Amino acid sequence: MVQFDTMISSEEIAAKVKETGAKISRDYEGESVIVIGVLTGAFIFTADLVREITVPVETVDFVSISSYEGDTSTGNFTFKKDISCDIKGKNVLIVEDIVDTGRTLKKLKEILMMRDPKSIKICTAFDKPSRRVNDLVPDYNCITVPDEFIVGYGLDYDGNYRQFKDIRIVRK
Repeated sequence: MVQFDTMISSEEIAAKVKETGAKISRDYEGESVIVIGVLTGAFIFTADLVREITVPVETVDFVSISSYEGDTSTGNFTFKKDISCDIKGKNVLIVEDIVDTGRTLKKLKEILMMRDPKSIKICTAFDKPSRRVNDLVPDYNCITVPDEFIVGYGLDYDGNYRQFKDIRIVRK
């Protein structure tokens, strides 16, 4: 049976998303940005973040790339859905739910860089730097989390528990 301990309240998440949206807006002042959410985990965060960005959001698109089976990163990548917009010469903001090992996001950034954007920055709701296996550092991070397996706010465990408004630690 799976049990949970609450780690981060929905109110704390909302405050950090608002703060991060303000930082992004300051950094892109006078410019527009294309927001690319990483499915499926980042769909809630992407929606909340876009509502906090005050500069023009040219488009919101989604990509799906996976390297997880259950709660373990395999290191093998499956590209399930590509973006449908042209990012050449554009500012791109990749929005991710959590940066863990950094493998998937580094690979995604490499793929998108080949499409000649003006810039690419990464924004994550949750960062787990203790698990990083490469030099990837998100440009924007709402909340740094310890090395615990967490669910809620879009993050799942085998497709379940995304609907929690807060972040909870999975206790097996």
